[in-house]
Amino acid sequence: MAKTSKPKEMEGEVYYPSEQVVAQARLKDWDALAEKAGKDLQGFWTEEASELEWFKKWDKVLDDSNKPFYKWFVGAKTNIVHNAIDRHLKTHRKNQLALIWESEDGKSERTFSYFAMNREVSRMANIIKSMGVQKGERVTIYMGRVPEIVFAMLACAKIGAIHSVVFGGFSVDSLQGRIEDSNSKLVITCDGSYQNGKVVELKAIVDESLKRCPSVENVIVVKRVGNPVVMESGRDHWYQDLCVLPIANGKCATEVMDAEDPLFILYTSGSTGKPKAILHTHGGYMVGIYSTLKYVFDVQDEDRWWCTADPGWITGHSYIVYGPMINGVASFMFEGGPAYPYPNRWWQCIERYGITIFYTAPTAIRGLMRFGESWPNKHDLSSLRLLGTVGEPINPEAWRWYHRVIGKETRPIIDTWWQTETGTFMITPTPVVPLKPGSATRPFFGQEAEIVDEQGNPVPDDTEGYLTLKHPWPAMLRTIYNDDERYVNQYWSKFPGRYTTGDSAKRDKDGYFWIIGRVDDVIKVSGHRLGTAEVESALVSHPAVAEAAAIGLPHDVKGQAIHTFVMLRSGFTPSPELAEELRQHVSTHMGPIARPEEVKFVDKLPKTRSGKIMRRVLKARAQGLPEGDISTLEE
Repeated sequence: MAKTSKPKEMEGEVYYPSEQVVAQARLKDWDALAEKAGKDLQGFWTEEASELEWFKKWDKVLDDSNKPFYKWFVGAKTNIVHNAIDRHLKTHRKNQLALIWESEDGKSERTFSYFAMNREVSRMANIIKSMGVQKGERVTIYMGRVPEIVFAMLACAKIGAIHSVVFGGFSVDSLQGRIEDSNSKLVITCDGSYQNGKVVELKAIVDESLKRCPSVENVIVVKRVGNPVVMESGRDHWYQDLCVLPIANGKCATEVMDAEDPLFILYTSGSTGKPKAILHTHGGYMVGIYSTLKYVFDVQDEDRWWCTADPGWITGHSYIVYGPMINGVASFMFEGGPAYPYPNRWWQCIERYGITIFYTAPTAIRGLMRFGESWPNKHDLSSLRLLGTVGEPINPEAWRWYHRVIGKETRPIIDTWWQTETGTFMITPTPVVPLKPGSATRPFFGQEAEIVDEQGNPVPDDTEGYLTLKHPWPAMLRTIYNDDERYVNQYWSKFPGRYTTGDSAKRDKDGYFWIIGRVDDVIKVSGHRLGTAEVESALVSHPAVAEAAAIGLPHDVKGQAIHTFVMLRSGFTPSPELAEELRQHVSTHMGPIARPEEVKFVDKLPKTRSGKIMRRVLKARAQGLPEGDISTLEE
């Protein structure tokens, strides 16, 4: 991709797509489709939905008579599994790969065609049904990154049960709270999982959790690590033993669901209070993830797609499991992390499996940057045609490294902004859109984002404010499970008539959006709003810094002062001189107002298990206050 530092057409640092990228792209004219969808929102989504199969078409595309409880494809009958698996069995895709899996140690590889995926999902669905689980009942899934987690999710959807996937690194209390809140009847787990060469005792955590969860009648245990576990007679069942029983085998009908029937609930932590159970439905979610993956990452039948997230997060739901399969592409799933046993593990997988599209988090990119360029350069990464990022704003320094070292300066970087609540990408480029490092570019087709002030008035360009979404979209959350009031208060009450994201952002003169961070991550110094992400980007642009976190702490004069926590790259040693140099570096990059009060050197930063820095924990520690809910904190 050719880079122009100050092009006439657009301001700032801009990377234009190459002729080759444009020639390959399914969508060549972004503006034309954006204009068409902007003029006729319902018409755009009607066309997208019409590319999928329905048992019965909708009577109405959008019902907005009871805002903010929007309904999409009203009266339609479908099942997401019909479009993810069943319809492919009638086409050439039947024998194409749906899932490729590699174990953490690289010694095991499992692959499943769409035909084989149907067999595995039907078997799991038959087993779940034999446990007495019926349409509309909840199933908690608590597993490592193994193929069975995909089977379990799809099997629940196939029979109309609602899955609640809990990330396999959560603690007893977190798991117990989520099982209890969802009132699950069945838990599906593993004996254990592998994480950086160590065994995580999943079954033992389930056992402890269930002491306080009387709703659970059965536990299905997938054998993965072979460690001894306690099996309670009558309640606990080995999955592998169930698979050989007559009840497990044979066809399993795909349940006919209403478009608005719940598909899954997924818990997301707010800055305060108990986690929110976000509810998504079969019809709208299906159309949203199909369309976004198709356009944004331009997926084709021959692609090998790798999203490095865990299925326990929305990114894994939408873009490891459902999105790729509805689009009929091969999805790669790796059990391990990026740097175990060596920091070339991911690059090894890309080379080994010919991955064409790679989608990961900025925190992982920054982590791998620390190990230098020689590790990725050992591997042939030429199969890659697109790169993507997700989870938090990517700082320009990490963007450039990713583009140069992994993308060889020719692969576009698709920086996506979205949430558990949105279900799909909301602000994102497509391969043909010019890119600015650090910007998620523009809203997806049919959506309009607006930056507003405290009173809900639009702010001028290049001014920070609250990021809001003006239009409903098919994959939007329908409510917080069993808590409609919290749903309205959380997302629709601050600025009536529009969705409040809880994020701070600004828009530049080219209409590109720059996500600053959570609203509560904005620091106000002497009346000036400064985003933690900007301060952190400035620090990470210094050659000594690998990762950084910034927080605002009370200050007698300024209101708030900036305090920073810095992890150094190898070869650099903490010193007062270096701390002063970094303070000056931020001041130089952002202006004297942003000069940190303090630079503290640390060996690690507190992060959620999805890789986001928990700034409120740093803030609490710095002030000697209680840390609050740390159930999502990575060990």
